[in-house]
Amino acid sequence: MTTIGDVAKAAGVSVATVSRALRGVDRVSPRTRDRVLAAATELHYVASPAATSLVSGRTRGIGVITPYFNRWFFATVVTGIEKALRDEGHHVLLCDLESHTFDARLPITQNMLWKRVDGVIILNVPPDPQERDLLDRLGLPVVTVGNRQPGWPSVRIDDRAAMAMAVEYVVGLGHREIAYAGTVPASVSHLQTPFDRREAFDEVLARHGIPNRPEWTLRCDWTADGAAEHADRLFAAAERPTCVVAASDEMAFGVISAARRRGLQVPGDVSVIGIDDHVHSRIHDLTTVRQDVEAQGRHAGSLMLSALHGHDVSSTHDEVLGVELVVRGSTAPPSRSRANRTDRPTRARTAPRSGALGAVQAPA
Repeated sequence: MTTIGDVAKAAGVSVATVSRALRGVDRVSPRTRDRVLAAATELHYVASPAATSLVSGRTRGIGVITPYFNRWFFATVVTGIEKALRDEGHHVLLCDLESHTFDARLPITQNMLWKRVDGVIILNVPPDPQERDLLDRLGLPVVTVGNRQPGWPSVRIDDRAAMAMAVEYVVGLGHREIAYAGTVPASVSHLQTPFDRREAFDEVLARHGIPNRPEWTLRCDWTADGAAEHADRLFAAAERPTCVVAASDEMAFGVISAARRRGLQVPGDVSVIGIDDHVHSRIHDLTTVRQDVEAQGRHAGSLMLSALHGHDVSSTHDEVLGVELVVRGSTAPPSRSRANRTDRPTRARTAPRSGALGAVQAPA
């Protein structure tokens, strides 16, 4: 294996000069640097990442803190982050906080990050005060994805607007007997999205004077299996809704599966709508509110690179990406008004923006 000493000997310079030349330090003349680079290329020399880190003080790693890694949303955000970082020689160090139960998570600790990363991107995890203090003390740039945290730049969608768009659409179809899938226990304090989307659902129903029936509220762990289990009991009851609004597409998949196992037609007997536009939503013919998940990761990675390059990234930067209603075959007017159904595809958008939240743009 070629060593840095071999490169120094071939170039006729010291080991220190080779190190400075390969790191791009200014104290090396262009002629000497070219000679060192030529020797390193000829000998197929690759500098040790660990040694480079010790000299430069940079790890070229970015810690990505996620509550789950085996969920589609979080894995897709990480993909976007990795694509943004790798072109500049940075890599992702994944810090998975998933615990044994849905209503708990592992803590963010100093050992996860200290001298291991140059910055931190946090996916949809509101840090508690002790964790916030730790991150401030480490002095690393921080970017958040999925929810807004004071003092850190963020990339996200407006979860309330996304849910309102979904509910307004099915209300516009004529549904007034509407169930909800996606309520979580109050103990799930490490995730904000479930609470924001549930509150928006309640607000839209109240605005239209539609009863919000507790027995039609499905509490689950935001998985397809969990939603299917609870939806099975919903569809077994004597009274059932004409529509189920799911707070995520994965839960919508579970609801559709439970309906079909009970012999119900979707959307003939029950309409189902989700949020995300999951990679499998087209296969399931699911009506959904689409968010560009990978783009959120790419934007967060770009913000992090800007901070590492010394550019001014405002702590109040709040990049809100737009969402889009995508109508497929899982929704229709309730059966009593089937004659009024229109097959014309419908789309509605909220535009990407930064800053304060605005009004929801309802489907036309």
